[in-house]
Amino acid sequence: MKNNKSVIIWLLSGCFLVFVMVVVGGITRLTNSGLSMTDWHLVTDTLPPLTEAKWHETFDQYKQFPEYQKINIHNDFTLSDYKFIYFWEWFHRFIGRIIGLVFIVPFFYFLWKKKIDKATLNKCFVLLGMGALQGFFGWFMVRSGLVDNPDVSHFRLSLHLTFAFITFAYTLWVALDLIYPDKKQVIVPLRKIARYALIFLLLQIIYGGFVAGLNAGLIHNHWPLMSDGEFFHESIALEKNTWLERFTEGKSGVQFVHRTLAYFVVGLILFLYFKSKKYTLDSQQQKGLNALVLIVFIQFTLGVCTLLYSVPLWLGLTHQIVAFFLLTAMTYTLHRLSK
Repeated sequence: MKNNKSVIIWLLSGCFLVFVMVVVGGITRLTNSGLSMTDWHLVTDTLPPLTEAKWHETFDQYKQFPEYQKINIHNDFTLSDYKFIYFWEWFHRFIGRIIGLVFIVPFFYFLWKKKIDKATLNKCFVLLGMGALQGFFGWFMVRSGLVDNPDVSHFRLSLHLTFAFITFAYTLWVALDLIYPDKKQVIVPLRKIARYALIFLLLQIIYGGFVAGLNAGLIHNHWPLMSDGEFFHESIALEKNTWLERFTEGKSGVQFVHRTLAYFVVGLILFLYFKSKKYTLDSQQQKGLNALVLIVFIQFTLGVCTLLYSVPLWLGLTHQIVAFFLLTAMTYTLHRLSK
C-alpha cells in the first residue's frame, strides 16, 4: 500500500468527486434545473454568463425551448428565477470538467513516473472509458427534454444516475485492490449472497431513477400500504396497456416496484449478516457487514419518510446521499468477502 499511496489517494479523490457530482445532480433534478442550459460548449461554457447582457441573451435562448414555453411561461418566471436553475445545471457540468481534469492529469503523471502497474493500468483505461460514456449519457439525457416534452426521459435519467453509481463503485473497487493487495481465502457462500444483494441494490437504484424521473414519489404517500389501504393499488393496472409498461413507465407501477424492491434489499443484507455468523470473519469483513446493516436500515427509514412527506428537497437529497453510503458499504463488504 505504501508504494501506491498517491495512486490510492487519487482514486479515492475521484470517488469523492463522483459523490459530489451525484449530490449536485440530485439538487439539479429536485429543483427542476436540468434543462436550463439549452446548449453546451466545452470551453466557452466553463464560466456562467458574466454580464447582464449575456444573461439576457442566454435567457432568451432558454425561452425557445419547451420547458419555458409549456411550463415556466405561466409561472411569472423571471431572469432571477432562471439564474437560480442555471447555476445548479452549470455547477453540475462544471464538476464534470473537474473530474475529467482530476483523472487525466494525475493519470499521465503516474504513467510518466511508472507508478501504475499493468493490472491497475488496464482498470484505469476502463475508468477513462466509463467517464467519457457518463458524459455522453448526461448529454443524451438532457437532449430528451429539449425537443417536444419539457422533461427528460426517465429511462435516460436513470441510466445517467445508475452509471454514475457504478462508476463510483468500480473506482472504489480499484482503490480497494491497492489498499488490500494480499489475497485471502474466499468465503464462497457469503460472496454469492453479497453479489445477489449488490444486483438487487443496483436494481433499486435504477428504479430510484425511474421514480425521480416520473415524479412518482408524489403519489400514494402512504406506508406500508399504498393509497386506499391497498398493497397493490388498482391504478397500476389502469395506467398503461401492458404489464411491462405499467412497471417501467406508469407512476404507480414504478413506485410499487421501488417500494417492494426495498424489502428484498433489506432481506438479502440481513440474510448475509446472519449467514456470516457461521463463519470466522476478520475485522474488516465484520465491520463491513455491521456498516451494511446499519446503513440499509437508515436508508429504508429515509425512503419511507421521503414518501410520507411527498419528497421535500432535503429528504429526497438525503435519501440519495445515503444510497451512496449504502453502495459504498456494499462494495467494501463484497470486496472483503471476495479477495
